[in-house]
Amino acid sequence: MTTALALLSGGLDSTLAIHVIKKQGIDVIALTFTTVFCLCTSKDSCKLEGVKVSEKLGIPVKVINTTKSFLEIVKKPKHGYGKNMNPCIDCRINIFRAAGKYMKEIGADFIITGEVLGQRPMSQRKEAMKIIDKEAGLTGLVLRPLCAKHLEPTIPEINGLVNREELLEIKGRSRKDQIQLADIFEVTDYPCASGGCLLTDPEFANRMKDSVNHGDPGVNEVSLLKVGRHFRLDDKTKVVVSRNEEENPVVEKLATVRDFLLEMKDITGPLAIIRGEINEEKLKIAAQLTVRSSKAKSDPTADVIISKAQEGSMQRVLNVPQIDPDLAKELMIKK
Repeated sequence: MTTALALLSGGLDSTLAIHVIKKQGIDVIALTFTTVFCLCTSKDSCKLEGVKVSEKLGIPVKVINTTKSFLEIVKKPKHGYGKNMNPCIDCRINIFRAAGKYMKEIGADFIITGEVLGQRPMSQRKEAMKIIDKEAGLTGLVLRPLCAKHLEPTIPEINGLVNREELLEIKGRSRKDQIQLADIFEVTDYPCASGGCLLTDPEFANRMKDSVNHGDPGVNEVSLLKVGRHFRLDDKTKVVVSRNEEENPVVEKLATVRDFLLEMKDITGPLAIIRGEINEEKLKIAAQLTVRSSKAKSDPTADVIISKAQEGSMQRVLNVPQIDPDLAKELMIKK
């Protein structure tokens, strides 16, 4: 029996690609990926969307977290970045390599994706697709059912495992053809669109660029980039101040033993982290930034509790004046 390994994002395109192949009587096994850069990773919903779609389709699914390998790629991608910090070509190569390895493990015959020629400017061009397939060691083994007739026949088509006449010729950025196809296959719920990557967001990308330029960020640092307002005090030190009460526990959870936590005394307000090479002057600035995001932002001075993260005991209270607004703006890592 012919078996295809489908790269399933949980979005519409990858779902439709599976329908097109299943219609030919081919068995499909799904593979879905998750990383710290997913827009919806906070509750693992990227992973769950792929799982939910596979359950609806009645096919097995494997979930792989590629954060470790992908983070290293983000720091120095071979093929460069897109508009922001998104290394789309290198990302696809990384994913395809993992898929190729899993394809061999399960004995699948080829890989399918929901890619559409011309839909994404960096990774979904003919030349880019050829580079991705070649560097992943999968030349001829990646079938893109939605746009196959615009591309050269793949090995499964040449060998008669797939009927090329039943494949499609969708092209470009319009979603009209996919929506019509969704009606035909009765696909009605596709909440997580493929490409939901934080690295394409200008604000997050700028924070990521700052972290890469000032060190070697790990998963904890990247996770912290998702929340709060970020301030760069110098090459080695930064402050992160939560934007609302909901972010406070997230900030606290991400604090390491080397960090200090700051919070308002006797006032409900933000929680802040100062991380890096810390001295008295930097603690004062961190405290002032904490006050600036609180209800005490108009008071002449305010008290801020400073404690060593993860120790659970109050270290001391620091009374600070308001920070110069121009300095606060200067320190903020912006878009």
